[in-house]
Amino acid sequence: MAVRRARPPLNGTELTEDDIRAMPDSEYMNDAQLEFFRQRLLKMREEVLAREVDVKERLHQREVFADPADRATAEEEHWLDLRLRERESMLLRKIDEALRRIRDREYGYCVKTGEPIGIPRLLARPTATVCVDVKDQDERVETHFRDR
Repeated sequence: MAVRRARPPLNGTELTEDDIRAMPDSEYMNDAQLEFFRQRLLKMREEVLAREVDVKERLHQREVFADPADRATAEEEHWLDLRLRERESMLLRKIDEALRRIRDREYGYCVKTGEPIGIPRLLARPTATVCVDVKDQDERVETHFRDR
């Protein structure tokens, strides 16, 4: 894979989604695009870490409820916070993996086929590791075996 150099940002500002979409296919995953997605992933990472702090604080708040309904509600909220923390932890690992792929210049390419994932998919899901065709196939297989 040849190293592609970035075009300077338009008007000296950061690239926008429209700028990224407008770039020709020949400039796929050039330095400017990699930097755009690196910044987006770093922002996502900050947001996840901020939410994680909030969830941890709620998990450490223990109140004693005399009313069984209040206690049940508190336990349900506690369970939901644990589930949220688990999902956020998984997302954080995916973000870190995507940042590693950017650093290694592997970002934007399907891990199964080596084909470009595509700008629209990466804008929608910056942590994507497979192209749409592979994801569709994986989901069909999963649905087929889940229904049995």
